[in-house]
Amino acid sequence: MKKKQVLVACGAGIATSTVVNSTIEEMAKENDIKVDLIQIKIAEIESYVNTADLLVTTASVQKEYPFPIINARSFLTGIGKEDTKKEILEELQK
Repeated sequence: MKKKQVLVACGAGIATSTVVNSTIEEMAKENDIKVDLIQIKIAEIESYVNTADLLVTTASVQKEYPFPIINARSFLTGIGKEDTKKEILEELQK
């Protein structure tokens, strides 16, 4: 399986994306999935439109992209976090 490029985006590309980034990294290791995690600001998504396989974000995204977008606000609230993790894992395993 080829390495998946996963964008992890929040408003500033620092705080909340770090939490999500760590969780995805852990999940990928546990499931032997090769990922290239890139932590970015939501405004930087356009730069990766031709290379990304998945976007996981805690911010609102108003635009359509050629890759799946997973809302990860549950990582901040704790509500539905396991469902979000499952959704991310399913995308990584495709």
